[in-house]
Amino acid sequence: MAFADYAEHDGLGLAALVKAKKASPGEILEAAIERIEAHNGVLNAVVHKEYDEARKVAAGDLPDGPFKGVPFLIKDLGAQVKGWPRTSGSMFAQVAADEDDSELVRRYRAAGVVLVGKTNTPEFGIPGVTTSRRLGPCSNPWDPTRISGGSSGGAASATASGMVPLAHASDGLGSIRIPAACCGLVGMKTTRDRNPNGGEDYDRAIGFSVDHVVSRTVRDSAAMLDATGYPEPASPYAHPAKERPYLEEVSRSPGKLRIFWSPETPNGKPISEEVAARLAETAATLKSLGHEVVEQGLGIDYRTLYRAQALVSASNFSAGVRRWVEKLGREPGEGEIEGLARRGYEAGKRITGDQAMWGWQQLRLMNREVLRNFESFDVYLTPVLATTPPKHEFLDTLTDDLRAFDKAQSATFPFTPPFNFTGQPSLSLPLHQSADGLPIAMMFTARYADEATLYRLAGQLEKEMPWKDRRPAIFG
Repeated sequence: MAFADYAEHDGLGLAALVKAKKASPGEILEAAIERIEAHNGVLNAVVHKEYDEARKVAAGDLPDGPFKGVPFLIKDLGAQVKGWPRTSGSMFAQVAADEDDSELVRRYRAAGVVLVGKTNTPEFGIPGVTTSRRLGPCSNPWDPTRISGGSSGGAASATASGMVPLAHASDGLGSIRIPAACCGLVGMKTTRDRNPNGGEDYDRAIGFSVDHVVSRTVRDSAAMLDATGYPEPASPYAHPAKERPYLEEVSRSPGKLRIFWSPETPNGKPISEEVAARLAETAATLKSLGHEVVEQGLGIDYRTLYRAQALVSASNFSAGVRRWVEKLGREPGEGEIEGLARRGYEAGKRITGDQAMWGWQQLRLMNREVLRNFESFDVYLTPVLATTPPKHEFLDTLTDDLRAFDKAQSATFPFTPPFNFTGQPSLSLPLHQSADGLPIAMMFTARYADEATLYRLAGQLEKEMPWKDRRPAIFG
């Protein structure tokens, strides 16, 4: 397969070539490897390569899944791949080789993908930018001086640059949607527990985080969720029901939806003029498509919401680091964990039981408030970012001034977290470009367990406002 031809296909397109015997999994894999080697020196998206293993898998008897023969990358955080190292972007939390695949990875393999390597992530997936002392910074294919987002920045950078057509990602406060927005991709944060977490999911005790993929097309996102999103044996959580395969939903009409939209931010500060203009343009397009479109925000007390979330998150994070301490038999030494992680670990240890439980109680009450809002509309529209993707130096995770970092991050990523708290599906779509050619994405959030509406609407917008022919600077 020619270098240029490979990246013109999405995942389902490559699998169709394999099925029609127009390309072999081995040929497709070599095209992916060629692209990784061509672009990774600049982007630093792929941080662990398993080419020899991938070649053996591609030459073997692959499962006859929807993505048979498609090269695929795993985020270096949480998901376990048998025999592969796992760093979590940390100098401290090291696993030399996982003993087995996690349940989600087994489902990826059953879908037919060929695992090629692992992608960059910040330490413990904490910030919305992908850089760490352990793995280094990951750059944006549209402009390598800019961030690729986080914490699935490696997955997004690799997918947008054409290394792979889609890649594993995860989202705890925006970590699928933010990188998808930065890199011009489709990024679905699924409903809570739609995909399996596996038996070692202690770090997901608070339920904010989900796994899925970033992709260049809506149909790849839908088809992979069909392949992985079914009940997990021994899971204590109810699996959200769906009416039909999501791949079918993409081609179905969304009907007339009631869509609320707003540029409101938690701190009340305005978003950039360019992003605001594209938001209004999106609302106008939706109205022209026959939807009922109303400018109205959620109107919730964001200060109290984030106070509650901070107590819960810090407690959970500190408990997670404590498990690493018990496993390794020592506390993290000086320089072994970065400033953001050290602050979270120490803060969590100071939180009392009643403070943590107050946070849980307040989140539950406020989640009900958010979900009640969705009884009066079908979809809530905001941007994903308040600005275009910023330069690396604007969001320096290694700074000693963590308050300045917090301020910069909240000014850039104000929209995504509430829907991790509620567990609702929330989707980033790359509908626009800035004057200087950077992606500007819009975020669509639906009622709990209603990915179907989002995929139908996304299919409609993919036709009405197509993005497939846009190419970043680092692609061909």
